[in-house]
Amino acid sequence: MAKKPDGEASRLDEAARAGWLYYIAGNTQDEIATKLGVSRQTAQRLVSLAVSERLIKVRLDHPIAKCLDLSQRLIARHGLQLCEVVPSDPTSPSTTLGVAEAMAAELERRLTSQHPIVVAMGSGRTLRAAVEQLPPMECPQHKIVSLVGNIAPDGSASFYDVIMRIADAVKAPHYPLPLPVIASTVHEKALFLVQKSVISVIDLARQADVTFVGVGQMGDSAPLVQDGFVSNAEMRALMKAGAVGEIVGWAFDAEGKLIEGHTNDRVASVALDQPAERLVIAVAMGVFKAKALKAALAGKFITGLITNEITAELLL
Repeated sequence: MAKKPDGEASRLDEAARAGWLYYIAGNTQDEIATKLGVSRQTAQRLVSLAVSERLIKVRLDHPIAKCLDLSQRLIARHGLQLCEVVPSDPTSPSTTLGVAEAMAAELERRLTSQHPIVVAMGSGRTLRAAVEQLPPMECPQHKIVSLVGNIAPDGSASFYDVIMRIADAVKAPHYPLPLPVIASTVHEKALFLVQKSVISVIDLARQADVTFVGVGQMGDSAPLVQDGFVSNAEMRALMKAGAVGEIVGWAFDAEGKLIEGHTNDRVASVALDQPAERLVIAVAMGVFKAKALKAALAGKFITGLITNEITAELLL
């Protein structure tokens, strides 16, 4: 990475200091101005710069009553081991706002344990956004393993694969799955799955203490279509067969039953347990995800959920 000019680096140092004084130490902007020897307006700009440059990441620790009530109702209805509902911003176009930060906090909490754990990860936009919220950590005692292949249809590394990013952030041993998400043929999938390295990764994934997955919807806007893993024709065939959602490529219907045939015959990701026997946390939000999330809950593919208020209300 190119080195920042001395002037810019100095400005970021001042912004980081101002951000720390404001968000961590609890100083007012007037107090920051006094301590840094600058005007109040400059102090305000420095705090804003700390946020815009992502030098400061803010998390809300207060359990908002409505969110807490929604999470408890979801736990009671679906027998979940864990559920966190974050506030919604109805005006935001973001598909990850709030849930990515909440997942990062949950993952960070588990990684601070000195007891070795295995963390299994799906892929996708929400999980990638969450990993980008993680602070630098040193976690050589843990293992991070992928549930899903990291190879895109054109042979390149999958853009939304998160295993490398998380391992880099927390300095933990990591185990990618060196496969395409969906094999070209059933025969090709069979050849992949007998490879010794693949068997080892899948065995490790099945031992995970906690698993984080995204949940994809069906349709033209589906991640599987947008990222080129299935064609529009294949998506239409899945929907005709009743598919409403997918987790790591495995498509299922509204009752939570895996679709027979179609692309499910060629999915190379780690197979989903049904019901899930360990803690599997789905991280997803949005009206367009509600049907897929309902189906995932009905099928007991997941035992944990991180979502927002609007989505939780739809699920209830």
